[in-house]
Amino acid sequence: MKTLQAAVIGCGSIHTCHVAAIEHDSDSQLRAIAETDIAKGQALAQGYGCDFYADYHQMLRDPLIDVVHICLPHHLHLEAILAALAAGKHVFTEKPLALNIGEVQVLRQAAEKAQGQVGVCYQNRLNPSSQKIKALLDSGQLGNMLSIKAVLTWSRSGTYYSESPWRGRFETEGGSLLINQAIHTLDLMQWFGGGVCALKGAVERTFLSDLTENEDTAMASLKMGNGARGFFYATNCHSTDSPLLLEIHCEKGLLQLHHNALWLIEGENKTLLVSDQSPAGKIKSYWGDSHRQAISNFYHSVRQPEEKNYISVSQAEVSLNIVGAIYRSSQSGRWIILAD
Repeated sequence: MKTLQAAVIGCGSIHTCHVAAIEHDSDSQLRAIAETDIAKGQALAQGYGCDFYADYHQMLRDPLIDVVHICLPHHLHLEAILAALAAGKHVFTEKPLALNIGEVQVLRQAAEKAQGQVGVCYQNRLNPSSQKIKALLDSGQLGNMLSIKAVLTWSRSGTYYSESPWRGRFETEGGSLLINQAIHTLDLMQWFGGGVCALKGAVERTFLSDLTENEDTAMASLKMGNGARGFFYATNCHSTDSPLLLEIHCEKGLLQLHHNALWLIEGENKTLLVSDQSPAGKIKSYWGDSHRQAISNFYHSVRQPEEKNYISVSQAEVSLNIVGAIYRSSQSGRWIILAD
């Protein structure tokens, strides 16, 4: 089996998850990193034992690089993905895929014409709890879903924004809480609920209004594709990063994800189904611990193109469309109908 040569563009905090996954894969190798902070990039490359580039366009000229990981600020995703595809590389990118649906349309057209595949990192779908929930719902064992509730309360400080000035600005982040932190939760909700047909939402700037020009708190009521009702609340104003609280009420039982443990509640009976393993190393516990599996799945699909086991451009577009609809609903005060 050919050893895949991988490269990472952007060395912010999330890139360590990608490097760890590459190093864990016995049939892949980190060949290069690209980072505009030259001192930082050189030091990291020396530690990783790989090549360093200050300009990723130069890195993309290396014919031996097979896969490129995009770990850049949101507003730089489009250009980097397009450049990597034009260079004949496969691309695995952090969410969001792009800033908005208009950019996604450009990416979709480029991906359809390119030789390389494009995968998007929605790693929380691969958490043990997520996989168990999806299997139970698909089996019909619990009957129809009646409602789904998700509560995400995280904390973001002034340092978080000051150290990365692209955050908290609509033109560079594409929003804030929704598109950066809560998009994973919205993705899980729509995945479990057969998509979202319509929604009414609101976004607010509250305790972080002096740090970000975008929302720090959001809520939405969702009409799910399977007929259930959805209820979503998220904030970056909490004093700590709490694990996701998720409840799914079905005809024959209640699924509850609490403190990274999934419970099935049937009347007076409460059964522990699965616990999400505590992440190791530098991965933050509230992120989920499935970057490694997501990247492994993508690499398998690169080696076996007929087995597409990753989140594609069209699949990643769904949650981004939900984010955009919440923004529009908040501005208009009305329900927004989402296209199929």
